[in-house]
Formats: sequence, structure tokens, C-alpha cells
Amino acid sequence: MDQSKTQTNLPELLVINPSPVFIIHQQQFSQKFKLLKAYESPLSTDLFLQTNAQSTKALICYGKSPVTTNILNLLPSLQLVVTASTGFNHIDLDKCRSRGIAVANTRDVFSEDTADIGVGLLIDVLRKISAGDRFVRSGNWTANIQYPLGSQLGGKHVGIVGLGNIGLKVATRLEAFGCKISYNSRQKKPVPYNFYPNVGALASNCNVLVICCILSVETRHMIDKDVLKALGKDGILINVARGPIVDEKELVNFLAEGEIAGAGLDVFENEPKVPQELYSLDNVVLTPHRAAFTEEAFSSAFQIILANLEAFFSNKPLISPV
Repeated sequence: MDQSKTQTNLPELLVINPSPVFIIHQQQFSQKFKLLKAYESPLSTDLFLQTNAQSTKALICYGKSPVTTNILNLLPSLQLVVTASTGFNHIDLDKCRSRGIAVANTRDVFSEDTADIGVGLLIDVLRKISAGDRFVRSGNWTANIQYPLGSQLGGKHVGIVGLGNIGLKVATRLEAFGCKISYNSRQKKPVPYNFYPNVGALASNCNVLVICCILSVETRHMIDKDVLKALGKDGILINVARGPIVDEKELVNFLAEGEIAGAGLDVFENEPKVPQELYSLDNVVLTPHRAAFTEEAFSSAFQIILANLEAFFSNKPLISPV
């Protein structure tokens, strides 16, 4: 069968910028859809959309490829936006709703792996695993240099900021380690954990804060100087949510001056830029915003994205509408 003819018969799928899930599964997508790759065109995004995507009905996006009012205005035939993520704050939902454009996400396929990294970062900071690795590789062990004691995880009082899918999974994992769990969330939940309506009060009563909430106008820089001060010199901050939830400049100051005990950070305020002051601190563990990046999670995300697209083009209900 002629490949160009087969491609012509496939439904169009617009990709302005490719998500990691799309990149890994691009071949499978190309077998099901005629891909309109704006990112490969020498044209500007606006001109590409005006020239090639006026009849396009479906778009796949992700957090670093926002679907703004401007983008939507350039796509008069758009009927579906599928994001290769659980979060959807990069999509202008109000505009989509007003135009009757459906939106779908990947459900919570990334929650388990993100929770694992949250717990892993905490164990690493407490037991100094990454620091210990550097200690051995540098030859300090054979030089009889004394290695500092770590701290026990069991018995720690952990405060979780945002008890959604990820936060709850972090809580159940840490509970199994013998931690006491408290939380802050937009509303009290039917869980056996102490609820604090104020993040500062939560920080004052915990050894550890684990950030799991969404980024919004209300949560931007929610972890500020006052919250870090409340967490105290023995406190540890873990962030597997979004960088701007934490006032990064204040966090750097608190860590550099020993005003909190340590931090495990998978996300940063101006990614991929990371404050250089953190590089030399052995009480800080850094990962490159990869908490959700596992083969299993990406495979599940692909299957959900594909199921949503196939449902849409078959005039069936979406699998995971937002």
C-alpha cells in the first residue's frame, strides 16, 4: 500500500512541541495519525498553525508546551486537547470550555513513581546516600576521614503539603516506615492524619515537609521565609511538585546558613537552571525533574493518550476527560 496515501487517510494530530512521552512513542503515534510537527518547521509557530493546521481537530501538548488563548485562536477547527501529563494548568481551560473544546489528561499514571522519588529523596537526605557515594569515590574513606552520622527515618513527623494522589501515596509509604503523618490541603480529607489549615503551623510541628500540591496563583512561593523558619534548623524540605511553590532564593539562604537541615529537590524555579550555591552542599540532593520518568509510567501514559484520541476520532466518550 502506498505510504503517502495511507498517511493522507489518517486523522491529523498536531504537535507544537513534543513531550517526552511523545518522543519515546513517536513511531506508534505515526502509525495511527498524520503528525503535524510544528517544532520541525522553519516557520514560526503562529505561521505554521495558520498555514498547516486550520482544519486540525486534535492537539497533544504537555507542561512546557502551553495551550494559550493565542494558540487556540489560531486553531479554528480544534475540538480536542490531550495533555501528556496529569496536570493541566498549562491549558487555557476557560477558553477551551467557551469553545466546546474537550480536554483530556493521563489520569494519575505518574503518581506512584513521583511518590517513590519523594520518599527516595527523603531517605537520601537523611542517610546521606548521595553524599556517601561522593565520599567513597573521592577516596576520603581510604584516607580515614570521618564520615558524619545520618538520621533515622522511622519516627519522623512528616508534613505533606497537598494530600492529592501523590501526597496520599507518599503518606502511605512513609507510614510504613514508622513516620507520623500530618498534612495541609485545600480541605480536610477523610484520612487518619492530623490536618493543618495553615502551612506555617504544619511546618512548626513537623521534622519534614514534602511538597506535593499543584502550582497555582495561591501556591506560588507558598513555602516562603516564614514557613522555612517554622520548619527550623532540624527540618528537611522535599519538593516533587513544582519549583515555584518554594521561594528558591530564601531556600538557598536557609540551606547555606544552616537554618534548615537539608533538602531533596526534583523541581526548581527556573528549570533547567539550578542555583549554583546548592552544588557544594552535601545536605542537598538534586534530581533533574524526573520523578515521573519510568518506562512503565510512560507506557501507561501513551496508552491513555492513544485511547483518548481513538475515542475522539470514533465519536466515543473520552477515557480521561478533564
